[in-house]
Amino acid sequence: MGPLSARLLMQRGRPKSDRLGKIRSLDLSGLKLLSEHLDPKLLCRLKQLQELDLSNNQLETLPANLGLSHLRILRCANNQLGDVTALCQFPQLEELSLEGNPFLTVSDNLKVSFLLPNLRKVNGKDASSTSSQVENLNRELTSRVTAHWEKFMASLSPEEGAKKAQADFVRSAVRDVRYGPESLSEFTQWRVRMISEELVASGGTQVHEADIQERSSKAIAAQKSMARPVALKRPDDVPLNLSSNKRVCTSTLAQVEGSPVGADGSQPALKLEPLHFLQCHSKNNSPEDLETQLWACAFEPAWEEGHTGATSQTVATCGGEAVCVIDCQTGIVLHKYKAPGEEFFSVAWTALTVVTQAGHKKRWSVLAAAGLRGHVRLLHVRAGFCCGVIRAHKRAIATLCFSPTHETHLFTASYDKRIILWDIGAPNHDYEFQASQLLTLDTTSTPLRLCPVASCPDTYLLAGCEGGCCCWDVRLDQPQKRRVCEVEFVFSEGSEASGRRVDGLAFVNKDVVASKGNGLGTICLWSWSQTWVGRGSQSTVAVVVLAWLQWSPTKLAYFSLSTCPDEGTVLCGDEEGNVWIYDVRHVLTQQPPLPAALQAPTQILKWPQPRALSQTVTKTMVNMVVANPSFTYLTALTDSNIVAIWKRH
Repeated sequence: MGPLSARLLMQRGRPKSDRLGKIRSLDLSGLKLLSEHLDPKLLCRLKQLQELDLSNNQLETLPANLGLSHLRILRCANNQLGDVTALCQFPQLEELSLEGNPFLTVSDNLKVSFLLPNLRKVNGKDASSTSSQVENLNRELTSRVTAHWEKFMASLSPEEGAKKAQADFVRSAVRDVRYGPESLSEFTQWRVRMISEELVASGGTQVHEADIQERSSKAIAAQKSMARPVALKRPDDVPLNLSSNKRVCTSTLAQVEGSPVGADGSQPALKLEPLHFLQCHSKNNSPEDLETQLWACAFEPAWEEGHTGATSQTVATCGGEAVCVIDCQTGIVLHKYKAPGEEFFSVAWTALTVVTQAGHKKRWSVLAAAGLRGHVRLLHVRAGFCCGVIRAHKRAIATLCFSPTHETHLFTASYDKRIILWDIGAPNHDYEFQASQLLTLDTTSTPLRLCPVASCPDTYLLAGCEGGCCCWDVRLDQPQKRRVCEVEFVFSEGSEASGRRVDGLAFVNKDVVASKGNGLGTICLWSWSQTWVGRGSQSTVAVVVLAWLQWSPTKLAYFSLSTCPDEGTVLCGDEEGNVWIYDVRHVLTQQPPLPAALQAPTQILKWPQPRALSQTVTKTMVNMVVANPSFTYLTALTDSNIVAIWKRH
């Protein structure tokens, strides 16, 4: 499609007219339009245009100064837009569609709300909650920038030039003023720059809330009707209340009765404060749902790990028919994906480099989610849509994980007693995935946990199964594409050594493995390298145990453990709602022989007993607990539809 013509506009406009100035609705969808095809000199003649459809084109930007001052409805779905600031030229806009623009993020949604004060609907949904969120962010950012201005100006010497100092202030504010989740940093820094420049232009006069663009009455009403902790949440995400004594308490953590804090007496207890309790997986968004079981969660890796200290505070959770992406700092549910009739059991993150039709490279965070139906859904989290479905198995998928060395390689483990390695590939120009099957690994029992061997992830894969712990050769340069278990690991001598369920499995470092389920009330730490060296040609090998950690004596299964390698920590929930925390750095550094006795947890994080439906939730099962790499935040999932988040102090 070439540049637009007046004739084409009159053909596709309504009402039919031989004068552009009388057209009120114009459909330019599906014409393969590029940004340069939108001629402002031509379009500005549409003086009465109120509705414009630009969907299903190839637009990367919208030209400025289109002159459509009366536009009230704009549809730009299924394009390649990467910026929304040009929308400010449509101040009367009430309805906007931006679905299917994979390079737009949550920050762009907030920019839209800020730039368009009359907006009522975005992508067919009410815009008032987003507008309320923008109001809160604006208020807090204005306060912080103003405080930064006062501190900055007080630090200047009389000799420093005013112009240079003011320019330095804008740079300083953008660099130092922080608020809100990482996923909104693009929006907050954009607003910080604007507020800073307004302060400089006014000579330091405080920017008042009145100076911020006026919001629609609906947004203001929505904001007033929401309690303060809820104002930053979507309406269907119901927070729970902590009783006052629990909120004040920094959760001084209980010790195992009769045991010292720390197995070697040297590790102090972590100070963890209960921060958020969310019912964001409720069936039909019902606040009365305390039954949906939540199964798996994973922190988004900090892909920009080029600078020191980068870590993520964004966690994905799954359970019932929903997958949620939550910012741990604020408790905001950033995204929520539902698949009616599905029950999600597992989630895993990866990052892909995508090339646009214009040749630009973009980095995508992709979340894989799977469960009861045997399908893997690939979710483009920042854009908020499902961009691919892999029909991986005919039975339910118990767990999945990405290869740590190949960003497109995904392992799926199913109740059909198979583990399959997929290459999901890079999405094409239509943002669709074409997955291919690389390997099939047969198991003798249902695989429950997958774990590529940390020191050689391209060579071996461990799996905790209903029948024990097994290992496969996963080298892709071998000719056989269907393989059986190469080695079964056992954890004690005797006739009952094999065949025991392993429902928890994770590497603590490059060598040490933590596994659970093989012994009642214990977690085993064992050495991969020492075990493998002693294997010989055997198909069943006893692991070289480094330590046994004391855990709950429950006979219940499927409490998944996790590790925080940077902190040398093992985590596991139990049937009482507690979180068992083990600092095992002394095990990782201690020379053999190690103590044979059970080693107590460093601490036990007691269930904080939040309130829901006017009653205290006194007990629950913690199915999974994970911490981000720096152990700043800890997230626990329960069988009572509660996502619990703690913050470390």
